[in-house]
Amino acid sequence: MEFLLYWVGLAAVAVNALTGVLDAGRKQMDLVGVVMVGTATALGGGTVRDILLQRPVFWLSDQIYLVVAVATTLIVFFAVRGLRLPPRLFLIPDAIGLALFTVVGTQISLQAGAPWLAASLLGVITGVVGGVVRDVLCNEVPLIFVRGELYATAAWIGSLALIGLQSLGVSAIIAAWAGMATVLAVRLAAMVFKITLPTYSSRE
Repeated sequence: MEFLLYWVGLAAVAVNALTGVLDAGRKQMDLVGVVMVGTATALGGGTVRDILLQRPVFWLSDQIYLVVAVATTLIVFFAVRGLRLPPRLFLIPDAIGLALFTVVGTQISLQAGAPWLAASLLGVITGVVGGVVRDVLCNEVPLIFVRGELYATAAWIGSLALIGLQSLGVSAIIAAWAGMATVLAVRLAAMVFKITLPTYSSRE
């Protein structure tokens, strides 16, 4: 399981860095700005999770994560700059990154001894905080706060699915893949079918 978590974590870092580059590119940032946004997007969620769990921050303990984040931002920057890309293109890798980081965050939290509900919320935090940082740095309203398709809810459903499967005796690896698939399926379905949560409205 540790092997899977490590490589899924690296993949999540790379995918989130890619979304940061695409979003920063729409703002026509220079190379330094793009690297900062991409790296913050890739590492933000896991950093907050580790601080809350009072464990060593993952990219300080293993600099491979930092290398992957910076390398991905540089590669994507030079590969796509000058290309005309659809404005919503980054939403697909963002959904993938959400799924990967949610599962990694949930499993790490469970291994650290967090109760199941706290572990599920820490999984959501791991999945969404990087995107929040990205949007703030790009001067946009974070996706998690926008009145639109399910986002954090998709992450929470997937995290709870993972925890539920493990409590039923399903192996951690199968539960992790099922959790990732659940997050991705819910998020993509919400984007396609415009599924939203009820909003608060008051009567005058």
